[in-house]
Amino acid sequence: MQHYDALIIGGGAAGLMCALTAGRRGMRVLVVEHANRVGKKILMSGGGRCNFTNTGATPANYLSANPHYCKSALARYTPWHFIEMVERHGIAYHEKELGQLFCDESSKLIVKMLLDECAAVGVRVETSCSIERVQHADTDATANDRFRLHTTHGVFAAPSLVVACGGLSIPSMGASGYGFELARQFGHDVLPTRAGLVPLTLSGKHLERLSELSGVALPVTARCNGREFSNFLLITHRGVSGPSILQISSYWQPGDDLRLDLLPGRDALETLQALQRERPAAELRTLLGDVLSKRFAQRLCEVWLANLQPSRPIRQFNLPQLRDVAAILQDWPLVASGTEGYRTAEVTLGGVDTDGLSSSTMMSRHVPGLYFIGEVVDVTGWLGGYNFQWAWASGHAAGNAL
Repeated sequence: MQHYDALIIGGGAAGLMCALTAGRRGMRVLVVEHANRVGKKILMSGGGRCNFTNTGATPANYLSANPHYCKSALARYTPWHFIEMVERHGIAYHEKELGQLFCDESSKLIVKMLLDECAAVGVRVETSCSIERVQHADTDATANDRFRLHTTHGVFAAPSLVVACGGLSIPSMGASGYGFELARQFGHDVLPTRAGLVPLTLSGKHLERLSELSGVALPVTARCNGREFSNFLLITHRGVSGPSILQISSYWQPGDDLRLDLLPGRDALETLQALQRERPAAELRTLLGDVLSKRFAQRLCEVWLANLQPSRPIRQFNLPQLRDVAAILQDWPLVASGTEGYRTAEVTLGGVDTDGLSSSTMMSRHVPGLYFIGEVVDVTGWLGGYNFQWAWASGHAAGNAL
């Protein structure tokens, strides 16, 4: 049996951050990763360029049954702390939009940086190492090997165990529910999980109306349950995707009312009235094709505006009719039937109930020396680097508390 000061299950963003933070404090740390390499989700994120943080990250950008839980960790490890490490390693980066920071070159540089930091402080990383079982002894006599990991690479023991093995999203990257199983094993509640930041699917007539438009993208504001996100919508052959849809998907569940503003940032009625003055002889469908995607505008006229005869010149529309058109443009109903599920979801909503964890240390309130960090916890960020920032912040908090 090999002894360490801390064992970390999961070599993703949170696990590696926790390891290098604890290692800097002189602790002997082992990271156990069942995949053949660490940081697989880091490598694939941002189209291979890793959206590694968001400069605007605040607790308001996260979903949790306890919205206050993430405040302490986020306040103590900010995006600027991570940016300092990125700059120290000479990694070039840029802001894409809305505070989202990406590597100029490759996400491989972020993984290399984390591994280099771990190596510099003697952290050991075991890949292709599957866990067979976790033993726990809660007596003082066995405090130094309170936790024992029985793995395909041998038995490892330590007084502290960190669960950083993620959620259920993207199983092709090795995701599993193992972290939730461990939480239950140690008496923790796990809140219901579902796919987040995920494309929505359509069915029946709703799919028939849009499926031919697969590949069409247009700016929208998506609204659901009091939340709204402005960005692009992408129509797919199964439904809808794009940043605005991925964002709102975390707040949507089947049966919820979902509406899209097809002219974000503009007053639809004022826009139509201006077009009526400027181009009175033009048909409504032609004008809509100029302010929206042409193919999308054509389908909108065929299905949702057919009763208003959109092939008429816009000068023939009276004010009530223009208001009817504006209402559709500003509040277009999208009836989704479900999501693409964990297969393509970027994150897992729900997870280990934060009521059982310390918000300052991430340690279990039930089992001394046991910690949960990252995606396995019921804290889920928006699209745009927020989930990585939670990984860095929660990993740093636990790494300093071990």
